[in-house]
Amino acid sequence: MSNQEEAIKQWLKDNRARGTRFLQILVQENSIRGNESSAQAVIIEKCRQLGLNLDIWEIDRDEIKNHEAFCCDRDSFEGNPNVVAVLKGAGGGKSIILNGHIDVVPVGDEKNWTHDPFSGQIECGKLYGRGSTDMKGGTAALIMAIESLIATGTKLKGDVIFQSVIEEESGGAGTLAAVLRGYHADGAIIPEPTGMKIFPKQQGSMWFRVRVKGRAAHGGTRYEGVSAIEKAVVVIQKLQQLEKNRNIKITDPLFNNIPIPIPINIGKINGGEWPSSVPDLVVIEGRMGVSPEETITAAQAEMAAVLNELNVQDKWFQANPLEIEWFGGRWLPGNLEVDHPLMKILSNSFEKVKGEAPVIEASPWGTDGGILSNIGNTPVVVFGPGITAAAHDADEHIILEDLFAASKIIALTILKWCEVCD
Repeated sequence: MSNQEEAIKQWLKDNRARGTRFLQILVQENSIRGNESSAQAVIIEKCRQLGLNLDIWEIDRDEIKNHEAFCCDRDSFEGNPNVVAVLKGAGGGKSIILNGHIDVVPVGDEKNWTHDPFSGQIECGKLYGRGSTDMKGGTAALIMAIESLIATGTKLKGDVIFQSVIEEESGGAGTLAAVLRGYHADGAIIPEPTGMKIFPKQQGSMWFRVRVKGRAAHGGTRYEGVSAIEKAVVVIQKLQQLEKNRNIKITDPLFNNIPIPIPINIGKINGGEWPSSVPDLVVIEGRMGVSPEETITAAQAEMAAVLNELNVQDKWFQANPLEIEWFGGRWLPGNLEVDHPLMKILSNSFEKVKGEAPVIEASPWGTDGGILSNIGNTPVVVFGPGITAAAHDADEHIILEDLFAASKIIALTILKWCEVCD
């Protein structure tokens, strides 16, 4: 290991308390959707202290709403900026984007939390709070890695482009805005909570809504009506079969440890108004997974075709066809070759820090990586600290040792990828 690498690792070891405190402050800022500004202020102040070149802007919805990748029901982004901070290189090296999202999901029922959801409480080597694992812990690892480079006087050839974006949890408008603003690079790392696994491929996903019509009648003579609930069962069974058929096609070994690589999840059903009435409408809402090898459009067409089969085969649906709508969140899939140079460097850095080979898998969920790769033409690897199972759950937390290890791995990766000046 080079002297530069040793110096960076030593600085990170000596400054664990600094990194922990930064994450704690970040978690203590409630940055649920529409309330990202105070957490972004923490990011901005830190980047100013590091002397990075800052670009802070509010997304103009009118400027990006017509882009094919835009999917967002938010009316305004006013007061909640995107932040990009650049450590400028001397030239001649490869550039890298370090992309983290600042928005967090709602806390749910606070009674299920042991501590205040935004406490940043530290116990037994774990830091608790909404966003600690998804993904402020990853963002803190990025900041620690960048600070270690600056503090040790490391001069790079390539640019390091740190991004703290809004709106990832609702479809990626923040990262899309950064791409359309001109931010591209030779490679990118997104430190989502992978459990320290490396994900070169990411599942895409999108939300759907199916309207199932029935015919109302009195419950005592229900045979005079057609229950939309009973017809919805037929639709759900059809979707379950579609899920099975789609997943049979997934043969990539990176999905071997994922029981259902591209699920179709029924997340919400609404139907009926009165126990003694036959319901005349059921609305089914869910999430459809998209494989790294297919497009959003192709997946949509496959589901539409299956529902159309019911419209053709079922006499009731012939007269009252199913209606499908794609709404809300949408995440593009991502697909990077396992032997890509960025994968090799990241894996090698992992081995140097952890003393073992990394686990390489496909992501079971979507990220902003699909936008960076498909729209920004930037190769993306997803890797970071954090516990996947804890994301979006009560008592969300991160193991601090993983945060420190990830910061070292990312710092060494930047060093090799961007190259050190002679």
